[in-house]
Amino acid sequence: MWGSLGEADWLEAFQSHPRIGESRAEKVATAQSSAWSEQEQQKAAAAEEAMKTALRWGNREYELKFGRIFIVCATGKSAGEILEILRRRLQNDPVTELRRAAEEQRQIMQIRIRKWLAQ
Repeated sequence: MWGSLGEADWLEAFQSHPRIGESRAEKVATAQSSAWSEQEQQKAAAAEEAMKTALRWGNREYELKFGRIFIVCATGKSAGEILEILRRRLQNDPVTELRRAAEEQRQIMQIRIRKWLAQ
């Protein structure tokens, strides 16, 4: 079902996520969603300042190229792993990258649905 949605639907879902390394999303998310984002990005938030700076620059480069924030399922990934993924995905063409971002969003949704059901 998620895969059959259109670009506008995916882009709307992306807006509820903060940038990697940040705590605020473009659109206001629920308190629970914000808390889960913070939890998922825990390893990136604990990174050294040089790594955080590299992620900020990578985020900017990604946004300039694709016109939206970088979406990655950050759960369990270090800041270095996320930066490596970001750099690799910067090589994608826009169509490929939109599909990749949508797949990452799907993974995030699955994790959050499991958390929600476990409450």
